[in-house]
Amino acid sequence: MKKNMGTTDRVIRVIIAVVVGILYFTGTISGTLGITLLVLAAVFVLTSLISFCPLYAPFGIRTCPLKEND
Repeated sequence: MKKNMGTTDRVIRVIIAVVVGILYFTGTISGTLGITLLVLAAVFVLTSLISFCPLYAPFGIRTCPLKEND
């Protein structure tokens, strides 16, 4: 898999995941919505760790800088 996520995109996803985790574990969000958002937060963390978002690939979206060939 080629990287298609830049550093800024990865940091934003991790921040969102942390906020959702805090909201869930403090009881601010709960039930089906809470579990759904928690799963989404886990996906955000996973995609941030591997720097690849499968939803970006079909649309040709890349938020990481392109390497220039010397």
